[in-house]
Amino acid sequence: MTLRTFLLGACSALAFAGMASAETLTIATVNNGDMIRMQKLTDDFKAKSPGIDLEWVTLEENVLRQKVTTDIATKGGQYDVLTIGTYEVPIWAKQGWLVPLDNLGANYDVDDLLPAIRSGLTMDGKLYAAPFYGESSMVMYRKDLFDAAGLKMPDAPTWDFIADAARKITNKDKEVYGICLRGKAGWGENMAFLTAMSNSFGARWFDESWKPQFDQPEWKDTLDFYVKLMKDAGPPGASSNGFNENLALFQTGKCGMWIDATVAASFVSNPKESTVADKVGFALAPDKGLGKRGNWLWAWSLAIPAGSQKAEAAEKFVAWATSKDYTNLVAEKEGWLNAPPGTRSSLYANADYQKAAPFAKTTIDSINSADPSKPTVKPVPYVGVQFVAIPEFQGIGTAVGQQFSAALAGQLSVDQALQAAQQLATREMTKAGYIK
Repeated sequence: MTLRTFLLGACSALAFAGMASAETLTIATVNNGDMIRMQKLTDDFKAKSPGIDLEWVTLEENVLRQKVTTDIATKGGQYDVLTIGTYEVPIWAKQGWLVPLDNLGANYDVDDLLPAIRSGLTMDGKLYAAPFYGESSMVMYRKDLFDAAGLKMPDAPTWDFIADAARKITNKDKEVYGICLRGKAGWGENMAFLTAMSNSFGARWFDESWKPQFDQPEWKDTLDFYVKLMKDAGPPGASSNGFNENLALFQTGKCGMWIDATVAASFVSNPKESTVADKVGFALAPDKGLGKRGNWLWAWSLAIPAGSQKAEAAEKFVAWATSKDYTNLVAEKEGWLNAPPGTRSSLYANADYQKAAPFAKTTIDSINSADPSKPTVKPVPYVGVQFVAIPEFQGIGTAVGQQFSAALAGQLSVDQALQAAQQLATREMTKAGYIK
């Protein structure tokens, strides 16, 4: 063997050993703008963590939930990092399905996480998911359309004002619709919006004995109001529209108002993405004068399933993606306007962010006003603002969402949708043992 052959062989062996030692993390995430931006910035992570490669599985929200839930419940081990929400974290942590995040690093500063967001991701004093961004919901509206109609948006509007304004600024001939609201069926799609809305109308999912409440007048008032408003002032095909579809409609100038996640504010205000960026105003989610606004509380967070064989590497990635350094990286590359919102107190104390983000105060006020432990006007046995924090809610919420989406599409009457919701929720809650 010549020296050259020996050296080539040794180099090949070393290269192979290096390849073999590299760990590839499979990350399941949702197809929204902030998560897609994160994927573009991961060269920074790879430079800081050589030997860790990343493989992305990017899915639409409903599909992501279905696949991730199936995988973790069956211990499939398909993913090393999961993008999950405030609903799943405490339930899955209690089941022993998630790895506690005990080693996020000396510089991570857990105490900087907003208390409202952190508490929803903590069980028995341990953090089981790190928030990538947090959100409530609020009104985003076109100031130019309001000015033309002689309207002024209050900082804290009522539902009656919103409905009246939506009808006045609608111009269907020009494809400008007064309001865009979620209609796509799903416990985290239309039912996130409608549950938060119903709270402000005095409705609740269950009474204190876990009996479903869709046969009560508060739910009738909520769904009647929603369906009539969308018929008069909403876009065609609204029963197929979720967050991403309404975002696209608003950015292209087809919505006068949109009530949805506060995280959308940076997208509708970004002139690179939105044709109406310089015309957008913000207000708190509406109320009915009963002491509750129709705003929710949520965080898309990164967690590590107990089935992962690469938990140490996964925790390094989670720490990187949810750190203050990542926020600064986004600000450096994309501007402060696009910094991931709703997770850290330091962001809302940052003068550069306050200057760049006209929605910062409305966002933090909305997050701080949502109370998962007292989400409704009347007492309830559950925790959660736009969801009910029990394992069965995922299935029941989506099934109810299908009925309400059908009512929006005109396939069912409001009364028929509510009757079907009451029956299916009662059946499932009885089967699960909540109703004796």
